[in-house]
Amino acid sequence: MTHILAIDQGTTSSRAILFDASLRPVATAQEEFAQHYPSPGWVEHAPADLWSTVAATARAAIEKAGIKATDIAAIGITNQRETTLIWDRATGQPIHPAIVWQDRRTAETCADLKAAGHEAMITERTGLLLDPYFSGTKVKWLLDNVEDARPRAERGELAFGTVDSWLIWNLTGGKVHATDATNASRTMLYNIAEGRWDADICRLLGVPMALLPEVKDCAAYFGTTRPDLFGREIPILGVAGDQQAATVGQACFSPGMMKSTYGTGCFALLNTGRDRVPSKNRLLTTIAYQLKGKPTYALEGSIFIAGAVVQWLRDGLKIIREAKETQPLAEAAEEAQGVILVPAFTGLGAPYWRPDCRGAVFGLTRNSGPAEFARAALESVGYQTRDLLEAMRADWGTEAQGVLRVDGGMTASDWTMQFLADILGAPVDRPKVTETTALGAAYLAAMQAGVAGGPEEFAKSWALDRRFEPAMDAATRDAKYARWRKAIAATMSV
Repeated sequence: MTHILAIDQGTTSSRAILFDASLRPVATAQEEFAQHYPSPGWVEHAPADLWSTVAATARAAIEKAGIKATDIAAIGITNQRETTLIWDRATGQPIHPAIVWQDRRTAETCADLKAAGHEAMITERTGLLLDPYFSGTKVKWLLDNVEDARPRAERGELAFGTVDSWLIWNLTGGKVHATDATNASRTMLYNIAEGRWDADICRLLGVPMALLPEVKDCAAYFGTTRPDLFGREIPILGVAGDQQAATVGQACFSPGMMKSTYGTGCFALLNTGRDRVPSKNRLLTTIAYQLKGKPTYALEGSIFIAGAVVQWLRDGLKIIREAKETQPLAEAAEEAQGVILVPAFTGLGAPYWRPDCRGAVFGLTRNSGPAEFARAALESVGYQTRDLLEAMRADWGTEAQGVLRVDGGMTASDWTMQFLADILGAPVDRPKVTETTALGAAYLAAMQAGVAGGPEEFAKSWALDRRFEPAMDAATRDAKYARWRKAIAATMSV
């Protein structure tokens, strides 16, 4: 058994990647699924879509690789985080569509809890802020708004899970209700210092603890797949939320190492080791990974819209047909126009945390067109990343390493990565394997299966594709960033 199957269940698509014993990708399958927007600020997924696309892509990847299930040593799972599902333990049927991490329907609930003075306690225990982003208030909403949900939950008839738990449940035929420490740490229900579900927060939100899954290490035994799915039972041995899996895939195992992943959103993590660093700049304190019962912590900054801004250019404005068209457009734009796009389509994430904000464009002229919009969209990702890194350095001090490791779909754009290095004033390293989220999940499973060695050995295999060195002069960099900060201030004042 020389292969590892990585399941990467994302916000807009599901992917399966088969890795060989050296953790090189050998076959990939991907399938998009529908996004549902039932009300302004609401985002939902059909739970059946999440499961069916995972099952289909896993089978397709195995077929493409030309191997049999007997060649697969283990499965690793990584997933969109915070997205919330509740299902019937007896039938496996969800009681409602999945509420996606981008969903803002519980903003009023969060505001009420803040007004009542609960945020400090929640932040101290969970490392998170009171925001609709996290799972806790989504669970409360489901229990309050789905008929009979609360009494059924109290009787132990229902199960809550983030997407990893939903997939584990379906893969094992309903035999395992579990999650890992990284996904648990994003629910706003988990005490990251004590490593347990927090009974006080659960009572505050009215969440019966009978709903909650068992919490395991990232590399652990999560059961075996139903034999009918792939032709034999395959053990599930690795699980991590997508950003934590990318941190592992980028081999950011030393305190001070930073990575930033550019998918639908952008998520930067700074490894702080065994230290839980409380943020003074409205970043999140989270679990980067947990091995052998010991958590490694991180500071995280979350941007809600990164790659999604390119989707908006394609699907909303219809000025491109494919993402790759943004680079030549950005190169053709009149830089002197200085158009700035603040893509707060679902609110502003770190370090602002303003779920009420909406997107805005500044600096339009009569000559502004598709090229300027494309450039402003790509630049917005760099500006938002600088916001995060400024806050991280303020919290962590000078120990943060100067190099940023990047991954995700947007890193394929050399123009975007060069602007990122320019606006940060720091080197940006793109690895040879940019699908580090799936790689991290595969490594966790491979390590648990005995196919791969420890973190130190894995770190030696990390390989650089290209380093982007900053080429912009400091005066231009500072002037551009000052205009961005003015645009942010104006957006928040509306």
